Amino acid sequence: MEASVHALVDRAARTIGLREDTAAVLATNYRETSVQVPVRRDDGSLFVARGHRVQHNGARGPYKGGIRYHPDADLDEVRALASLMTWKTALLDLPLGGAKGSLQIDPEQFSARELEALTRRLALSLSHVLGTYRDIPAPDVGTDARTMAWFMDAYSSRHGYSPAAVTGKPLVLGGAPGRVAATGRGLVYVMEAFARRAGWSLEGTRVAVQGFGNVGSWAAHELAELGATIVAVSDVRGGVANDQGLDIDELIRTVAAGGSVGDACAVNDHLDHAEVLTYDCDVLVPAALGGSISSANAQDIRASLIVEGANHPITAAADQLLAERGVTVIPDILANGGGVTGSYFEWTQNIQQFTWHERHFNDTLRDRMTTAFDRVYDTAAAEEVTLREAAYIIALERVAHTVELRGYV
Repeated sequence: MEASVHALVDRAARTIGLREDTAAVLATNYRETSVQVPVRRDDGSLFVARGHRVQHNGARGPYKGGIRYHPDADLDEVRALASLMTWKTALLDLPLGGAKGSLQIDPEQFSARELEALTRRLALSLSHVLGTYRDIPAPDVGTDARTMAWFMDAYSSRHGYSPAAVTGKPLVLGGAPGRVAATGRGLVYVMEAFARRAGWSLEGTRVAVQGFGNVGSWAAHELAELGATIVAVSDVRGGVANDQGLDIDELIRTVAAGGSVGDACAVNDHLDHAEVLTYDCDVLVPAALGGSISSANAQDIRASLIVEGANHPITAAADQLLAERGVTVIPDILANGGGVTGSYFEWTQNIQQFTWHERHFNDTLRDRMTTAFDRVYDTAAAEEVTLREAAYIIALERVAHTVELRGYV
C-alpha cells in the first residue's frame, strides 16, 4: 500500500512540476512512534501488543487520523494510511494534517475489560505526541465511540478534561450529532454529485456493498432511502444478494443484534464475502479493508462505477486494469472523506463548547463533499486524467503551497 500511495503522489508531483526539495519533505513522515502495550488478561496471562502512531505532515494544521485495531495494521500500513490522511484533509480543504494509529490486535479476541485496559495504556503511552492542537485521534477499523471515550478519559487524566483531543466520541462526552453516519453519508453525497454531473439518477440504480460496518451500512441505508436498489451486501462472515433489493433495515437490525448479514432473511441468496465484488450491479462500494480488488479479480468487476468506501481498496495494478476497461473510480480520499470532515466539525464544536443541530451538520457536510467533488471532476476534465489523479493533484498543490509558505523548504 505504501508504494502505491507514493506512486500516486509522484505522478501528481510530475504533473504540477513540484520542486524536488518540497517533494523530499512530503515523501517522509514527521514522526513515527511505536509503543509496547501490555495487558493482564482475564485468565491471568500477560499479553503484549504493539501500538503505532505515525504523523505524516502537519503543515496545514494539527495531525488528524483514526486508530485502527487490527492484527495486520503494522507500521508499514500505518505509514501509508497516515499519508492518505494528509492528502484527504487537503483535498477537502480542512485545516488539518495527516496521521494514523494502530494497535495490532484482533478486538474480537478480547473482553470489554481487556479492550478498555489496552486502550487506556495506549492513550497514556502516546499522550506526549497527541493533543487538541497537536494530533487528534478518531475511530477506525475495530474501534468505535466507546473506544474513543476510554481514550479521551485516559488522556484527560494527564492533561485535564480534553474533549477536543479525540473525535468520534459518544454524544454525552462531546460527540457531534451526525458524526457516526458522516463517512457513509458523505460517500452518498459524492455519489449524488457524480450522478448530477453524469446525467443519471440514483433511483433504481443497482448497488453492491462489500463491508457492512459503519461505512457500508450507512451508505446502503442512505442509498436505499434515495431509491437505489441494494442488490448485494457482505460482511466478514459472508454475503447475501437479492435482485429485487435487500431489506437494509433488516440487515442493520440483524448485525446490531450480533448476527451476520447472512442471518437476516432466508429468501436471500447467500454469497461468499469476495463474490459481492463481482456481482452484477451498476455501482460497487468496497467498504471493507484495503486491497480487496486486485489484478486477480479486477477483470471480473461488472460495475461501471466504483466508489471507494474503504481506504485503498483497489491495488495499483487493478486500478490500471479498471481504467483500461473504462470503469470510473471515485477515490477513497474523496469518497470516504465524510468521516474526517465530520470529525473536523466535532473538533471545532468541542473547542467552542457549542453543539450544532444534526441538520446543520449534514447540510454543511453535503456542501463540503459536493464542493470537493466538483473541484475533482473539473480538474480531471481539464487535465484529461482520472478522478484519482485529479484528487492527488489538488491535494498535493495545497500541501506543497503551505509547506513552502511556512518555510519548511
